[in-house]
Amino acid sequence: MKALILLGSNQSQPLEQIKLANVHIAGIASIEKASAIYKTAAWGKTDQEDFYNQAIIINTSMSADDLMHALLSIERSMGRERLEKWSARIIDIDIILIDELIHESEVLSIPHPHMQSRKFVLVPSAEIAAEMMHPTLNKNVKTLLSECSDELMVEKLM
Repeated sequence: MKALILLGSNQSQPLEQIKLANVHIAGIASIEKASAIYKTAAWGKTDQEDFYNQAIIINTSMSADDLMHALLSIERSMGRERLEKWSARIIDIDIILIDELIHESEVLSIPHPHMQSRKFVLVPSAEIAAEMMHPTLNKNVKTLLSECSDELMVEKLM
C-alpha cells in the first residue's frame, strides 16, 4: 500500500533530522517519492522556531497500525519526547493518507483529521501526491490545497 507521510522538525539542526528520518524510514519501507523541504511557520503553538517539513510517499506491506508503531519507534530512537501538544520537536512523523483507507484506532486516524486545514501539510503533499484522494471529503490533495484558508508561511527551501 502507498502511504503519504509528513516529516517535521524544528530542533537540533532540523534539516539534518529530516534527512535522518528518511534514512530510518527507508529501513522499514520503500520511499517512492519525496517533496522538497519547506520552511514553515509553527502551527497551533506559534511561539517557537519555524519548522522544516517534507512529504514522502512510501510503499509498505505493513498494516496501518503497525506502520504507525514503527514510525513512533523511529521518533523515539531519534530523541522525540511528547511533552506538550504542538510543542517544538526534534522529529515528527505523521501518516496523512494511506491509499483511500479510512481507519480509526487508539494510535492512528486515517485520513489525518486536520490535513485539509494545514498548509504546511498540503503544500509539500501536493508536490508529490496532488491527485491522492481524501476518502471522506472526496477531494484530491490539490483541491484541498486550493480551498485551504491557512495563511501561515510555507516557503520552499530545497
